[in-house]
Amino acid sequence: MQKINKRKLMSGNEAIAEAGIIAGCKFYAGYPITPQNELIAYMAQNMKKRGGIFIQAESEIAAVNMVLGAAAAGVRAMTSSSSPGISLKQEGISYLAGCELPALIVNVMRAGPGLGDISSSQSDYFQATRGGGHGDYFTPVLAPWSVEEAVNLVMLGFDIADYYRNPVMILADAIIGQMMEPVGSFNKRQFRKKIEPKDWALTGAKGRPPNSIKSLFLQEGVLEQHNKKLKKKWDKIRKNEQRFFIFDTEDADYLVVAYGSQARISLEAVNILRKQGIKAGLFRPISLWPFPIKGLKKIAENVKKVLVVEQSLGQMVEDVRLCLPEKQIYFLGRAGGGVPSSGEIVKYINRKLL
Repeated sequence: MQKINKRKLMSGNEAIAEAGIIAGCKFYAGYPITPQNELIAYMAQNMKKRGGIFIQAESEIAAVNMVLGAAAAGVRAMTSSSSPGISLKQEGISYLAGCELPALIVNVMRAGPGLGDISSSQSDYFQATRGGGHGDYFTPVLAPWSVEEAVNLVMLGFDIADYYRNPVMILADAIIGQMMEPVGSFNKRQFRKKIEPKDWALTGAKGRPPNSIKSLFLQEGVLEQHNKKLKKKWDKIRKNEQRFFIFDTEDADYLVVAYGSQARISLEAVNILRKQGIKAGLFRPISLWPFPIKGLKKIAENVKKVLVVEQSLGQMVEDVRLCLPEKQIYFLGRAGGGVPSSGEIVKYINRKLL
């Protein structure tokens, strides 16, 4: 494993790509789309000379199915895109989940709906956390708020994917993908529980019985049993993989809930409010699925009111309302590339919550 000891200034897209290579990604397939093009360009420049395979596929659909094939062979595989491209990959992601294949999918979100534009957005939350494609399935979703954390979550994401045999998504908005920050955590792997050898992989059957990987079950009742098996796995993920970050919540009367780049802006707003004598705190979900229900419930026990801040018309706010039905939940969001400012958040809390 290559070690990088000095901190290096990198964009989020490039850092995600480098983290994938260091985490052991040996196969990457993708198709260009802004604002994640630096990621695919970095892979094009570096995968071959680092012992991996890079393919610019003819389409997003082709790319995700190439990843499915590599994952079936037991290789750590990865693809990336931005919002419309991820929509095209959804059938393949459903196939990955149905076949119980580990893979990492990176979505650097852009504004929509439709082609929208190339500015930042958080409007793919529903798609990411509700499976996104056809059938009953879930994809663990990790949302970084910095370039450094994006590196850590890519490495963690691969480990979660291998441990549970399930695709994992990194959900970053365009601000995280395009911003540049110093990174120094490439050699700090976040190893999880011991990951068993991939004896299920399609590596040739010489000397052993053949393996079978599929998501098509035509015999009556067989698919239902397969779905029950998958549900047990997703229940285990719900229980074990909730992650969050808190700031100034010990005595908070007012709680701001935000993720990704909007959590950084919300953190500044919390600091401003504290200087005004208003006891505000921040709760940042890191795992969007499973949503950190246990943590939010505990943190919000003594909070008077909750404000959800998103770069969308309101998607994560629904999970917060489901989690805290007894609390007054407020929402501040901007869509189509609009970015809530810390001043807007402070003003909203002073006008609406106090």
